[in-house]
Amino acid sequence: MAIATINRMILWFHEAFRALSAKVPMVEVEQLAMLVHHSMDSKTRAFHTTRHVFTIGEGMKPLQVLAAIFHDVVYYQLDDGFPARLATLLEGVTRKEGAVLILQPIDADDRATALCAEIFGFTPGQILPLHCGMNEFLSAVAAARLLQRHLTTPQLIAVLACIEATIPFRPRDAQGRTAAEVLAQRVHACATKRQNEPQLGALEVASFVKSVVTDAVTLANRDVAGFTEADPGSCLSNTWLLIEESNAPLAAVGVYSLQEYRSALLRMDVFLRNLKPMLVCQSYDGFPDANALAKMEAVAGRNIAFSSDFLGAKLVSIAIVEALAMCTGTDCPIAMLLGDISSADGRPERVEDFLPEPPSEQATNAQLLAVLEKGRSLESVNDLTASKLTAFVYRYLGEAGTRPTLEQAKKMFEGSLSPKAFLTSLNRNMVRAIIRACAKISLSRGEALTALESSF
Repeated sequence: MAIATINRMILWFHEAFRALSAKVPMVEVEQLAMLVHHSMDSKTRAFHTTRHVFTIGEGMKPLQVLAAIFHDVVYYQLDDGFPARLATLLEGVTRKEGAVLILQPIDADDRATALCAEIFGFTPGQILPLHCGMNEFLSAVAAARLLQRHLTTPQLIAVLACIEATIPFRPRDAQGRTAAEVLAQRVHACATKRQNEPQLGALEVASFVKSVVTDAVTLANRDVAGFTEADPGSCLSNTWLLIEESNAPLAAVGVYSLQEYRSALLRMDVFLRNLKPMLVCQSYDGFPDANALAKMEAVAGRNIAFSSDFLGAKLVSIAIVEALAMCTGTDCPIAMLLGDISSADGRPERVEDFLPEPPSEQATNAQLLAVLEKGRSLESVNDLTASKLTAFVYRYLGEAGTRPTLEQAKKMFEGSLSPKAFLTSLNRNMVRAIIRACAKISLSRGEALTALESSF
């Protein structure tokens, strides 16, 4: 699998360089491909991998392809620092103070980093913003330092602008400008400043800026295309990979606890419920046009709502199991009450094997129920793609009952409602069925769970 990925990356680099008339020796192309693969296909990543690169870069222009390849090559907090093969390349760009990275002074002869700083609007001495450009900037510096020998200055500006545009979910600034409009002003200033260079002096700057920023917006919208896919299940699958990727404890399959799992879901739930659909896709100078942009925003809104509803249902079901754990002891590995995801001895017993058929009296979202019962479209190594327990709870509560139950669950998470009180507020038959099923799985909690059931 690794060799197939590296070979595909070699082909992408080679074809992009050839289309740009850049004569790059194949041995160097191979090294670039291996560097990207090593940086992105680590065990810490689930979404921001080379698979994501191939998804967004397919069919793009050569400079967009190069930007796609590099745009996520650095993910500092996820990889716990710089990827090993990029550490030397990025040495001296930043200094670490506590939990933040500060941009260092840029040497006069460091054209690559200076160009990145101008395109991103960063200045030496500032803290690089963790969620608003830090990783994209460091990825751009890596790209610029590796590609500057092979690309012209206008080409390098275009690649860096494309990477800058992939900083997601930015509102208008204090002057009312969109992120794309701000980027256009920086590209214009960058090109104008260097018009004494033959390559830039021959350009008509306004036309150059429009072409560069339009291409950047196109790539940026590809980068978040999961939000605008017709199937909301695809958006959900990408969301789930992001949950796994950004929550290190979930990598310990079979060991991560109920509360670790619940906290991961809750963080993503908060993010999605605060994400405005209008911030998902970008536009510049009428591209995409108003109708296309409105459709993209509408689909994004629907997909965000669907993913939020899915997470809400999952949080309700895991809240029930967490309450059972707290009523019979303490927090524990999720597998202790729900069963293992997999086993070397074949399919392990799981809680859904012991659940009865739930009632179908409550109104449900058929599409959401189908995803819960049949599973998400993308496989996960850290969690089951299907959520049979959640489907069981969702059928009992229905769409209307899930939302108020989620609010009660959040009170329990915050400590203002006891686990027993939360369980008591729910349908007694549903809770007793879940208790009996969990008792079949848990060796150490079986007796306590049976005693708890008798209290309902």
